[in-house]
Amino acid sequence: MSSSTPSPGRKFFLKWLTYLFLAPLMALWTAFCGTLALLVSLWDKPGRQQHAVAQMWAKGMLALALSPMEVIHPERLQRSGGAVYASNHLSYMDTPALFGTLPFQFRILANHYLFKYPFAGGYLERSGQVPIDQTSMRSQVAGLMRGVRSLREGMPLLLFPDGSRASDGHVHQFMSGAAFMALKAQVPIIPMALIGTYELLPMHTYELNPRPLKLVIGEAIDTTGHTTKETEEFTQRLFNSISDMYYEYSPLDRPDLTPESEAKDFAI
Repeated sequence: MSSSTPSPGRKFFLKWLTYLFLAPLMALWTAFCGTLALLVSLWDKPGRQQHAVAQMWAKGMLALALSPMEVIHPERLQRSGGAVYASNHLSYMDTPALFGTLPFQFRILANHYLFKYPFAGGYLERSGQVPIDQTSMRSQVAGLMRGVRSLREGMPLLLFPDGSRASDGHVHQFMSGAAFMALKAQVPIIPMALIGTYELLPMHTYELNPRPLKLVIGEAIDTTGHTTKETEEFTQRLFNSISDMYYEYSPLDRPDLTPESEAKDFAI
């Protein structure tokens, strides 16, 4: 797998392959699965069937992207009970990469404005996803506490602690929501590094560049006996773990200066 820019001929081919075939097929597949998920959500209170539809959608998206996924250290996944699963964020393809790979039901933290969209908002609410409002510190903490309740009830949470996609493919500053919720709920943090999704679909580009993908699972970070006063320390530990795994397998070189993860707030 190379991080080099595709040749002009390959770029032209991938552009029209995406526009004429892959993107329309992805749109149709998304519409079909979205409609199915909305129907299922009318009676599926626990969310298991809705999650199964989401996994089916995600596996289909990876197949259409012609990008197989390899999981490294799958034995480190916690198959039951509450845990915070945290991954770096590189591309719009990160969500299908994770939904199509993690073999258990989980919930995501999603920006609250998504819950206001027609159809999608109703689906997110009925499927038990956790809204978070970043317009104020009070609203952020309220959203994170909803996540803590889910964790204490035994439902894993998935989030991107860097908050937004990386425009350059590197791991950037983490916010402290993942560590805060894990410490508050006394559940482990599972670091994960996604490799290849940035090269597959970089930010501000529209053609897919198919390639093998990797998901590296890190050693669990135990929070037992620790408190939220140590949120900054655990955020740094999470950042270090994901960074180390990412640059071990990524075609990109680690930057000379690793960004510190001193979060300014509790946002995801």
